[in-house]
Amino acid sequence: MAVYKQIMTVEDFEAFTQLPENVDRLFEFIGGEVVEVPSNPYSSSVSSILNFFLHQWMRDNHVAGHITGEAGGYRVSGARYAPDVAFISKASPPELAHEGYNPNPPDLAVEVVSPTDSEKDLRLKIANYLAAGTVVWALYPQTKEIEVYAPGEPVKVLDEKGTL
Repeated sequence: MAVYKQIMTVEDFEAFTQLPENVDRLFEFIGGEVVEVPSNPYSSSVSSILNFFLHQWMRDNHVAGHITGEAGGYRVSGARYAPDVAFISKASPPELAHEGYNPNPPDLAVEVVSPTDSEKDLRLKIANYLAAGTVVWALYPQTKEIEVYAPGEPVKVLDEKGTL
């Protein structure tokens, strides 16, 4: 659901998100439009499970970095996104932003796709993530499929028996 239909600048977006009535709400800046990220308990549950397994994989493989959930925002190719799950290496930067959107894009962004998500917005986000060098997983819980996008590689579609 777009809050504003007119195109605005990143600076206007950041000022908008800091308004007193908006500080407790989650927004993305997609294609010049402000999009409020609605609460979705089912997608949040799927994200939490994935978050757990990514943390476990990082621990078991001694990978240094940060995992964020849907409240973690990132600057990506001039946009502002809040992926459902994201990984960013401690090498870039070693510390996450304490307010606003993290200045660097994540190394991995996971979008848990719900029936109410805009396909157009999702495709635009994937293209911008790829342009920023981010690997993207578009997870479709309803069909139990995941699309894996990596910069410079063809998309891979995995079902529930596939391995990431």
